Amino acid sequence: MSKVIVIGGGAAGMMAAIGAAYNGNTVELLEKNDRLGKKIFITGKGRCNITNASDIQNHFANIMRNSKFLYSAYNNFSYEDICNMIESAGVKTKIERGNRVFPESDKSSDVIWALSKMMKDIGVNVRLNKNVTDVLSDASGVIVKCFDGKDFMGDKCIIATGGLSYPSTGSTGDGYKFAKNMGHTIEETYPSLVPFNIKEEYCKRLQGLSLKNVTLTIKDENGKVHYSEMGEMLFTHFGISGPLVLSASAYLSDTLKKHQYVGYIDLKPALDEEMLDKRILKDFQDGINKNFNNAIEKLLPKKMIPVIIELAKINPYKKVHEITKEERENLVKIIKNLPVHISGTRGYNEAIITKGGISIKEINPKTMESKIMPNIYFVGEVLDLDAMTGGYNLQIAWSTGYLAGNSIY
Repeated sequence: MSKVIVIGGGAAGMMAAIGAAYNGNTVELLEKNDRLGKKIFITGKGRCNITNASDIQNHFANIMRNSKFLYSAYNNFSYEDICNMIESAGVKTKIERGNRVFPESDKSSDVIWALSKMMKDIGVNVRLNKNVTDVLSDASGVIVKCFDGKDFMGDKCIIATGGLSYPSTGSTGDGYKFAKNMGHTIEETYPSLVPFNIKEEYCKRLQGLSLKNVTLTIKDENGKVHYSEMGEMLFTHFGISGPLVLSASAYLSDTLKKHQYVGYIDLKPALDEEMLDKRILKDFQDGINKNFNNAIEKLLPKKMIPVIIELAKINPYKKVHEITKEERENLVKIIKNLPVHISGTRGYNEAIITKGGISIKEINPKTMESKIMPNIYFVGEVLDLDAMTGGYNLQIAWSTGYLAGNSIY
């Protein structure tokens, strides 16, 4: 049996420690924070979207790139395995819309508690406030150097330090530094699943307004469509956020410097322009003597009406029976194509995950061991693996972490 040192007490690290301890190894888990699972604690808005209860094909369809690399990891530890493991520790789970799995209590702290309990029960030695500065390895074993000067020696080391997203949780790119020192290739990193900054000032005026069942279409400077989906979004003081926007960022975050992207929000995707025009005419007919700004109250959220009126360039106090066909056409076009010019993302501070990382070409997919450095394993977000929202990113962490630990004897 081996002495295994796991660096990082997040999802991938705790799962790696559990997998290694199950095999009878002696396991030391080093966490730089004063508690485990700081990032798990804030996932799913504090509820922890543990995984997604769908088949492997659906998981792979929601992984942005390098999904084939995960075949062994997913076959070794599936979404069913993590659900069963959490429940065996006493935390019941439930399935919600989109097959998203959450703890029944809606408390992410329960998931952290379950993992901590499992580690304690199988003898994992957890050491908090351990800031690792370097990892050295050769054929004889590994040395993990710490900031406090108290180094650790072992046979194997699993690096689960996360990416760069939410640096306040301790994800500050340490694993990239360790890997680069070992000769690994680091694919360029970008914040992903992250809100967009928008140039239009009216976003700030619409701050707090949530839209449901709208379509967001994003085009580049040549008019090519890069993203188009229906769903929910939110206006903020800096721009736009919400599920639609976070998903869009997964496709666009690594090309924002190459293109000038413009988003178009279709506020009435169920109606084409002709149908929308008829709907507007009906509203006008129902309030034929009303001012224009009062005649579209049923059509749009109240907060949005002044913005739409300005963009359509129609006098808000004009009587509806005086509105020209051309003005009505402008109104339809704005409602179907509300423009938002993207100036960038909110960065790693607000990104759910990191796109990019350690090249998977240099990692053995059957064990997660480095092909470059003996006795070193990399798992979770530190690798060049990222997925959409819905529990897929945590499943990557669970599966790669468990496979690495389970591969060590």
